[in-house]
Parts: sequence; structure tokens; C-alpha cells
Amino acid sequence: MSAQATKSEGLAGIIAGQSAVCSVEQGGLYYRGYEIHDLAENATFEEVAYLLLIGDKPSGAELEKFKKQMIEARALPDHAVELVKKVAKAPAVHPMDALRTVVSYLAHFDPDCQDNSKEAELRKSIRLTAQIATIIGHMQNVIDGRDIVKPDPALGHAANLLYMMRGAKPTEEEAHIIDVSLILYAEHDFNASTFTGRVIAGTLSDMHGAVTGAIAALKGPLHGGANEAAMEMIQEVGSVDNVEPFMKNAFATKRKIMGFGHRVYKEGDHRAAILHNLGRAYADKKGKEAVKWFEIGEKVQKIMADEKKIYANVDFPCGMTYFVMGIPVPQYTPIFVASRITGWAAHIIEQHENNKLIRPLSEYTGPSGLKW
Repeated sequence: MSAQATKSEGLAGIIAGQSAVCSVEQGGLYYRGYEIHDLAENATFEEVAYLLLIGDKPSGAELEKFKKQMIEARALPDHAVELVKKVAKAPAVHPMDALRTVVSYLAHFDPDCQDNSKEAELRKSIRLTAQIATIIGHMQNVIDGRDIVKPDPALGHAANLLYMMRGAKPTEEEAHIIDVSLILYAEHDFNASTFTGRVIAGTLSDMHGAVTGAIAALKGPLHGGANEAAMEMIQEVGSVDNVEPFMKNAFATKRKIMGFGHRVYKEGDHRAAILHNLGRAYADKKGKEAVKWFEIGEKVQKIMADEKKIYANVDFPCGMTYFVMGIPVPQYTPIFVASRITGWAAHIIEQHENNKLIRPLSEYTGPSGLKW
């Protein structure tokens, strides 16, 4: 490591590049200048996807054209559907592994795969955003032993995602909750998966390759998999009465409490309360069994805040919200991908437009002066 280099484990605090896509700040989260509460309350996921990919708020005509392109791109070729059927029930598969495999496979049949021009990348971005939701829906059909549910062109992106997974059309409230969750997860600066995608794109590799790498990075429980791990932990707690002894033991054994803390949001994640409020309102209507999970979660949050001054990030309420909606826990992170593909694609396009190979240094800690 050179004398001029700055050492930072995990690149914490290091500015690794410039971006006009997103700003993650203690005081707010902004997608191309628009604050996340404003977007969650007033925009749809399709509008946010357009904003991230194209760079501007769409007009009515632009949005309709964009939505039409998304709908037309939803269906998978028959051979890709057959691949989903094969990998979705492989012996050691996680849905994120299956999703990664099918996305990589689709590259071979995308006419723009090897073209890194902005126009081609926008076309690929739209296709991937539409296709990933379809892959997730088909995967769940296979896991549940149901016939494949084809996309419904009359439904919006979030509603169609739920419809394909379940085989039944969601209520307006359910579609809205998923739509908002997709908005909240769509983009988040140079996080691990986005940075992975940019590193791959920085070699001038293709978008499908960069997205495949990003999916692999997102799978980990310290990143996208945190929503799954958070809900599994809440299930382990089991009851409100067990929260205090569980947390006391967790602190004593230095167990990591999933879904808490953030490198930037030291005083709390701006997205968490938005999703918590939507999920809790839905649970209240479902009844006591659904509310129980939020009561457990709220008590965990209070203990973490009071004793550790650490606050929930968006993954914590996501776990509870998806759970009371009946979404299988292993699909939480794939749904994250169905959202974050828009942010990844925006960053990959940005990287290719003004490319510089990403190549940090390391500090060597091994032996020296050995003789063979």
C-alpha cells in the first residue's frame, strides 16, 4: 500500500466515485433529487423506475409508453420458463440462486446483450425489470406445485408480481404496499450490490453480467438477505413475552440482531417508518395473529433503541410486512431484486457513460522474504 493511500476496512467512509442517481444522507434519501417520503406518497414504482433509468420525471405520455414497454417485455421465452422449472426445485437452491441463474441465461437471448450504448442499455433495463418479476412469479408457482401463472397486462408492475406469485389478484391495499416497498428498495447509492455491479461494468462487461454479480452480492444476509434473517429471528422469538429474555441472551452472546443499524443512518432509516406504518395498518385489519408479529418487532425495536441506540433499517419492517401478507420468506430478497434492478441498471449505465476501471489497493499482511 502506497504512502498516499488511505486505509479503511470495508471502504467505510471512502468516496469511490461520483453519481447523479442517488444521495444517501442522514437527513434524507433522494432519487435524482426527489426525497423518498415524497416518492412513496405520490409516485408509483413505474414512475420511479422511469426516473432512475431515464433521469427525469415522466410526462403522462412518456409514462404510458414506458409502462407499455414494460408490459410487452414481461413474458419469458418458453425455454427460459423450462429453466425456471428445473432450477427452482434443485436440491440446494435458494430462490436468489435460481434468479441469478435465469438472469444470466437470458443474456444469451437478448439482442442487445453485447451492446453497451446507452440506448441498448435502456432497452435491456426495461426488459430485465419486467422479466425479473416474471421469474419470481414462475419460481413460486413451481415451488408451490401450481401451473405457471402468466403475466396479466391489465395489472401494474407490483400487482402483477403478486398475482403471478399467488395465482390470485391482490387487493388494492396489497398492491399498494408492494408498490411502495418496491419504491423504497429501488436505489441506495454505492451499497454492496450496486458497487459490485459498477465494478463489473467498469471492466466494460455487459449489463446482464453486472446484474448477475449484483444479485449474488445481494443474496448475503448482511445485505439484501437481512429482511429474511430479520423475519426468521422474529419467528424464533415467537411471542411478545419472550422478547426480553431473547434480547438479553442475544446481547450476552453478542448475537447480531438482523435488520438494525446502517453505516449512514445513525439516527434511523428514513424508509423504515413508511413501510412499518403500511404493514402495521394491514396487520391490524388481518387480526390478532398478524398483529402479534408487529408487536414482537416493536418491542425488539424499543429495546434496541433504549439499550443500544441502534435503530431498525427498512429490512426489519419489510420482513414483518411481507410475512403478514403471506409472502414466503425465501422470496423476500428476490422481491428486493425486482425493485433494485432499476437502481443497478441506472448505475451500470452511468458507469459505462463515464467509465474508469475500479481498482482499489490492499494492505498486504502475509509473510515476506521466503525462499523456494
